[in-house]
Amino acid sequence: MSLASTAATAVVVLCATTLGCTSAAPPLSPPPSAAFADAEAAGVGLAAEVDRVTAAELGATYRPGCPVGPDRLRLIRMNHWGFDGKVHRGELVVHEQAVRPLLDVFAKAFDARFPIRRMRPVATYDGDDLRSMADDNTSAFNCRQVTGDPGRRSRHAQGDAVDINPVENPYVDRHGTISPLSGHSHLRRDRTAPGMVRSGDALDRAFDEAGWHWGGRWSNPDYQHFSATGE
Repeated sequence: MSLASTAATAVVVLCATTLGCTSAAPPLSPPPSAAFADAEAAGVGLAAEVDRVTAAELGATYRPGCPVGPDRLRLIRMNHWGFDGKVHRGELVVHEQAVRPLLDVFAKAFDARFPIRRMRPVATYDGDDLRSMADDNTSAFNCRQVTGDPGRRSRHAQGDAVDINPVENPYVDRHGTISPLSGHSHLRRDRTAPGMVRSGDALDRAFDEAGWHWGGRWSNPDYQHFSATGE
């Protein structure tokens, strides 16, 4: 079930012409996540909506003692281009302070037609980050430790980090482990592929303009990872 399908969830809509929003109240049920327009007919814009979330809706991605509670988290529903050249509806759970910069980033990504395979809350995968990555899922909040380093808490537990197309943008930890394993063929960054983040491309520039940092520049590169703090 989509996080946004709960009718009791309070809806907060951020509207600006550049984001493709309207001032009309949105329906409580979001548009289907399946493609709803082809590349030629899609001029719908980001059409972003922002909802509050509950602990129940966050599922296994949240537990008591996590550094950020549901009251500080928000669910963004927004359009994105898919690998099929069509527009899809995605969902991203983030810290409330990350909403504005991320709307700016994804509006620019949408304008550049940067493709995203899928965008679902990690609760869809019962909080399992490895399953989410293997499914090439773009995600944000998940109260978990750093993949490959269980001694450190991930910035995803704060809701101010986003992983983009993990298969096309794999993570190489300090032990040389590649996550996800299916991302091995994309370790060669001198090649181009749809959904791959490259230094200076539209997505990298958008995050840089928002003041966020790319893990692809680390000594142990995390090509999928962008964060507000550089961690």
